[in-house]
Amino acid sequence: MLGTDTCAAARALGIDVVAFSHVELDITDRQAVDRAMRAASPEVAINLAAYTNVDGAESDVVGAHAVNASGAGNVARAAAAVGAWTIHVSTDYVFDGSKRTPYVESDDTGPQSVYGASKLAGEVAIKQAAPDRHTTIRSSWLFGVNGPCFPATMLRLAEERAELTVVEDQVGCPTFTPHLARAILEIVVDPDRRAALAGTIHVAAAGECSWFQFAGEIMRSAGASTAITPGSTAELGRPAPRPAYSVLRTERGDAVPVLPEWNEGLAAYLSARGAGG
Repeated sequence: MLGTDTCAAARALGIDVVAFSHVELDITDRQAVDRAMRAASPEVAINLAAYTNVDGAESDVVGAHAVNASGAGNVARAAAAVGAWTIHVSTDYVFDGSKRTPYVESDDTGPQSVYGASKLAGEVAIKQAAPDRHTTIRSSWLFGVNGPCFPATMLRLAEERAELTVVEDQVGCPTFTPHLARAILEIVVDPDRRAALAGTIHVAAAGECSWFQFAGEIMRSAGASTAITPGSTAELGRPAPRPAYSVLRTERGDAVPVLPEWNEGLAAYLSARGAGG
């Protein structure tokens, strides 16, 4: 989702993009990454590859870390070698969810899942590989038209079921990938802004909601008649623990891009799908 939207937005701005699919470049292959980076010799390298199967990672620790940790380090190391700036996307799942006020960049991390731990290890790998030439962007609950996501699942289930149970004890910031893509490019095109935003920043949709509230707004906005019933994370019984509260906000100042409200992203998503009610 994010890779497709970022490439499209970059090309619309006239930026010369060299993009690789997983088949074309496996970031766990250090030598392949080195060769690709030397051939492209970019000004900025954006790592949008990730192992995103949160539940699957619980039984595939090696695979998750190979992509999210070692792979991320490979990209940053190769980028630094050719003088490129690395932009990397991380996650709200690096936090334990025990706060009840938004997480900022200086808050202590404490991932509860293998996925979260692998993404945090990736942040560390990037710091080590490109200490002064990287921006790590933590975002959350991504959704977009170019891949599987929560709204797509809800709309599919709305056609199959009269009632759905959705957890109400996880709260975050649903972030529309075209909005995040534009934010990434705001940093890409401005070397001074990149320098000002070295290190870690939080960029997620404004506002907050639970998955239950998100689902309800999806159904209401799409004109679906499916009833949404609140449930608990414990009842769902998923393999990987999720943070109960993972709203992200920034303490890094006005240079950090600001995204629209999550419901504006949802409206744009439904419009793009032709599903708005």
